[in-house]
Order: sequence, then structure tokens, then C-alpha cells
Amino acid sequence: MAGRRPLHRSAAGATVAILAALVLAADQYVKHLTIENLPKHEAVPVLGEFLQLYYVRNSGAAFSIGSDMTWIFTIAMVVVAAVIVWKTVEVRSRLWAVVLGCLLGGVLGNLTDRLLREPGFAVGHVVDMISMPWMLPAIFNVADIFIVSGMISVALLVVFGARLDGTRERDHAKSPEDDAADGHEGVTASAGA
Repeated sequence: MAGRRPLHRSAAGATVAILAALVLAADQYVKHLTIENLPKHEAVPVLGEFLQLYYVRNSGAAFSIGSDMTWIFTIAMVVVAAVIVWKTVEVRSRLWAVVLGCLLGGVLGNLTDRLLREPGFAVGHVVDMISMPWMLPAIFNVADIFIVSGMISVALLVVFGARLDGTRERDHAKSPEDDAADGHEGVTASAGA
């Protein structure tokens, strides 16, 4: 946003951390309510066929892909979380801080399931409960919503040239006049040597 000063490193880090904690807490709370109150493998209509609650435990990724390799998803989530934390050091953009905080919270939500839920450490099954059968056959959870929307947001920020430091790619792009001036300065410097 034009006219706004970049975030200080500590403010950006705090924004990412607070949002990640809020998303993680919301995800785990909804999963707790699901386990305590919903029957397994039975649709509970909320808005008819539009929105249903359907409690399942997923050992794989989306659409239960790779259900025999749960530990691979655990490692992948650890790597993604580490990269987000590492990149947070560079963040000065409010928008990037919000996106990365929400994305990190979603990753940590499902990673918590992988680490702490049955059948065991690093191979735990993710608790899913949201079903929209009219749109797609997958059953998902709060963390998944933040992961998908976070990844879409990251892609859009990259496409539109928003940098982690709060600037835009176009602010750093050289115009043909700049290239010509750089070439002229190089010739002048060579001639003077």
C-alpha cells in the first residue's frame, strides 16, 4: 500500500506468530468439538447438501492420497513450517505477514494431528469434518482452509509482484532509460580510466 511504512521486523514476526497461534487454536478447538460431539462416518446436514459435517480421520493428503505414507506428509509439513518461519525474518509487508501467519497456523494445525494423534507420533491421522459434496468429494478441516487460501494468496502476491519487504517488483525494475544511463556511465568511467 502506497504511503505506509514497512513493518519493523519484530512487528512482522509478532503478526505472523499471533495469527499462526489463533489459526492453530481455532483448528484444534473445532477438531476437539468434532471428536467429542460428532458420530464417525455419518453425515450431519448443516445446510442440506450444501454444507455437512462428516467426521473422518485421514491418514493421507487431500482425497486420502498417500495414506500408506503418513510420515512423508509429517516431514513435508515440518519443512514447510520451517521455511515460513525462516522467510518471516525478511517480512516487512503487512499483507505478507497476514498471509504467512495464516498459512503457518494451518500447517501447524495438521502437523499437530500428525504428531500427537493416533495411531502414533509422526503418523497420526488428521481429523477432518467439513463436507461440501456439491463442490468436491473431499472432506477437510479448518487448517486445510487456511492452507489452501494461504497458498492461493502467496501465488497472487508473487504474480502481482509484492515483495516480502513491502515493495513491489515494478519499484525495482529498470526502465530502458536506466539501462541506457548505466551503459553511458560505464563508457564514461572506462574513458576516464
